Amino acid sequence: MRKKIVLIDGHSILNRAFYGIPDLTNSEGIHTNAMYGFLNIMFKFLDEEKPDYLTVAFDLPVPTFRHVMYKEYKGTRKAAAPEFKQQVPLMQDLLRSMNINVVTCEGFEADDIIGTIAKTSARDGLDVVIVSGDRDLLQLCEEHIKIRIPKTKKGGTEVEDYLPENVFETYGVTPLEFIDVKALMGDTSDNIPGAPGIGEKTATKLIAQYKSMENVFEHLDELKPKQKENIGNNIEVLRQSKILVTIKTDVDLGFKLESAGLDDMFNADSYELFKRYNFKNMLSKFDKNMPQKELEVYDNFKEVTEFNEVEDIFNKVKEMVECGKQIGLAVLAEESLSGIALSLSDEEIYYIPCTGFVNENYLVARLREAIKLADGRLIVTSGLKSVLKFMDTTSLYEYSDVPENAFLDLSVGEYLLAPNNESYDYVALARTYMDINLPTRAELIGKDSLEKASQTNNENLVKYACLQSYIYLKVANNILDNLKKMDMYDLFINMEMPLIFVLYEMEKQGVRVDKQELIDYSAVLAERIEDLEASIYKTAGEEFNINSPKQLGVILFEKLGMPVKKKTKSGYSTASDVLEELAVDYPIVNDILEYRQLAKLKSTYADGLTEYIGADGRIHSNFNQTITATGRISSTNPNLQNIPIRMEMGKLFRKVFIPREGFSFIDADYSQIELRILAHMSGDEKLIESYNSDVDIHRATASHVFNTPLEEVTDLQRRNAKAVNFGIIYGISSFGLSKDLSISPKEAKQYIDQYFESYPSIKDFIDGLVENAKENGYSITMFNRRRPIPELKASNFMQKKFGERIAMNAPIQGTAADIIKIAMIRVYDELKKANLKSHLVLQVHDELLVEVANDEIEKVREIIEKGMKEAAKLKVSLEIDLNVGKNWLECH
Repeated sequence: MRKKIVLIDGHSILNRAFYGIPDLTNSEGIHTNAMYGFLNIMFKFLDEEKPDYLTVAFDLPVPTFRHVMYKEYKGTRKAAAPEFKQQVPLMQDLLRSMNINVVTCEGFEADDIIGTIAKTSARDGLDVVIVSGDRDLLQLCEEHIKIRIPKTKKGGTEVEDYLPENVFETYGVTPLEFIDVKALMGDTSDNIPGAPGIGEKTATKLIAQYKSMENVFEHLDELKPKQKENIGNNIEVLRQSKILVTIKTDVDLGFKLESAGLDDMFNADSYELFKRYNFKNMLSKFDKNMPQKELEVYDNFKEVTEFNEVEDIFNKVKEMVECGKQIGLAVLAEESLSGIALSLSDEEIYYIPCTGFVNENYLVARLREAIKLADGRLIVTSGLKSVLKFMDTTSLYEYSDVPENAFLDLSVGEYLLAPNNESYDYVALARTYMDINLPTRAELIGKDSLEKASQTNNENLVKYACLQSYIYLKVANNILDNLKKMDMYDLFINMEMPLIFVLYEMEKQGVRVDKQELIDYSAVLAERIEDLEASIYKTAGEEFNINSPKQLGVILFEKLGMPVKKKTKSGYSTASDVLEELAVDYPIVNDILEYRQLAKLKSTYADGLTEYIGADGRIHSNFNQTITATGRISSTNPNLQNIPIRMEMGKLFRKVFIPREGFSFIDADYSQIELRILAHMSGDEKLIESYNSDVDIHRATASHVFNTPLEEVTDLQRRNAKAVNFGIIYGISSFGLSKDLSISPKEAKQYIDQYFESYPSIKDFIDGLVENAKENGYSITMFNRRRPIPELKASNFMQKKFGERIAMNAPIQGTAADIIKIAMIRVYDELKKANLKSHLVLQVHDELLVEVANDEIEKVREIIEKGMKEAAKLKVSLEIDLNVGKNWLECH
């Protein structure tokens, strides 16, 4: 069997990771997003390919033979972002610490290094796999050299694999002919010139017909007049371009295969660097180098197999909670309860299974007895909503009777402390608070269900359960202490913990959907989409894949001759901002934009939502408390907070959401809550006076900004003032405002300057938010919620500006998120206390939707108004828009 070597294009993959992953920094302010993404990609390909050898090639920041040969090339190539450049040497050092072969060569680029090693290795009998985002490397394909190109699609990573036959199938040319295609069309990302007006489609067609660029030169008379002119006038330039795009395969590297062996990647040195860069979820790869104290308690993990032991354990649990002692709890459940783990101390860690042993109802009943005694938050767990699903014995339309004051949810507590973290599970908690690495669920039981694991891998299932309850018990007080030190204990206990029960009830209730209405609306959208397709094809003069950016680019910019606004490495950009600019002059682009919007509406909502309708006719979305850095609640599976309402056809989706029989909807939406928070937090007297005098706030702002009597403010002035009002909250720039209002940046800057002259204390307040965030490293809300802002330490101007916009907005948006949470808790508590049939069913940013029994409408209206208006005491009143309807659309 042939051995295998994987060659990674270091700069290409690092660059892809840099732009594909949001900025990350460690505690030292070092940017790490590119390194983190690179490692994820590298590990993915190592797992898939299982090579014998590995080498990573990097460019050196010195002139190469291409720079020397073509002087303009170096000067015009786009400079790398400072945050990216910072990570290149760090990535190389990290790879070397992992004993991975890193190759650079003065005067040559990574492409040439890879080309040389690839061809040499293939000749020496190895299979070669090249990993790169650069399609120039397709020219290297041969029988034993495969190119793998990772690309982002729908938020995930997909890989395109190329052998010679795949290159021909995709491009209609051989790998060697691909060089001539690249030379003819040029490469804008590397500023390599091609023939003017010759795009990829034309270049490919010419090379497919004539087999080489030189042969094209010999048959110029056979070409179209414009092609003949553009190619004929640039023959020498194109010959130079061919040299530039041709990868060298004979660089004198002194490469030795044995230096590329994979050996001891996960060692003490690399472990320290992984820790330094905060790559927590990768530390599990370092098992043998981790502190061994994690193993000390394994001998104390016990699966309970005797019924009398279960009784003894629960009797002890009751005694402990009566004495005020904490218990660590982990619930293992999927469709049904598999079992629970209880940690009473370091020596007493138990797993009680349901499958084939204890009846689920009995186990829940005994646990509930203990929970009722645990007043004082003595049951320490994580992911409490999923615990409640199996502890709650009430019917669907009743409120849970599980006592709220029994629990601590550590995932929510840790989220408050580190809202930018990816995970708050037992593995992450152990790393943060105990400096130990634990096996993940995937490492212990793989992708097996809990039921299957109990049959085939029970020992590891027990370990998985006990580890969770043990870690929860061990780290609980550390988290509570940190919350107190950071002045967020009250936020945790009085806002985030009660909110868990509110969100649990909303998930349990779900919201009813008229399935047939949804199906009918999908058909309406399909008909309109077909009409748009026909119109687009007619104008284009041919049918093509409208959803393909590549094909769309060829139609718009080559066939229809529209001005090229932006190019990417893969061709013409057809991003929304580009098309919106073109739509002013080209009706077909308007059709394309509408087509895209309606196609998304149909696939994501009309068809997508149908899949989530349960047997009860309701959609039970997940409401997430630990996802957004701002503190906002998010919705997934499906996302019901993102139902489009700005488009008329999107707004109609709300019509399919209906209450159950005998009920209506009440929709209550805070009015301008973020502007009201700005008035309160800034203390600006003019803005406060405007709100308290109950005038139209945007008209009042226009009056101040444009120095116009209130009664003489025009609709245009009001519209502009409204854009400035909301733009200020989000740190809008003069460029951004100019685009929103279709005015010049200079005029937009005048509006912003006039605004701050009219409201000087707002200017001081916003500047203060940025300065405080720079000094502290985080922003803070009225309720002490913190948001770390590492972007403020960025050396890149755009990144730093982004951080400043976060610093301006996060305290206001975060405070709004806190206020709606308080309102939700108040409304939920009052509905439950009054033993009403009505329930909260949805929360969408500043809006609450309540399914209200028809005989409870007036009572519930009072509860909602009081709960929302009195959620916070501001210097201005909190106002709501409240409406009743027979579907969600009717409420607006």
